[in-house]
Amino acid sequence: MARHKVYTSIVEAVTTGRLDEPFTTQGFRDACRGFGKGTYNAFLHKHTRGNPGGNSELFEKVGTGKFRLLRPLKYGLG
Repeated sequence: MARHKVYTSIVEAVTTGRLDEPFTTQGFRDACRGFGKGTYNAFLHKHTRGNPGGNSELFEKVGTGKFRLLRPLKYGLG
């Protein structure tokens, strides 16, 4: 499960109420501390539905700079 550490942290933050949806990169940073700066700047965009890189789709963009978890949750987290 280590490879899903960032996603797991976001899911836990949302389900425990530390991170409200929709959330921003700054909200992600505040709720899920301990990741590198590049993670906060890229992870949400990299894994948004329809991303050009074909990466796993974990989030949907619901407004300028605002994201929501896609449901059902992935990797057995929901």
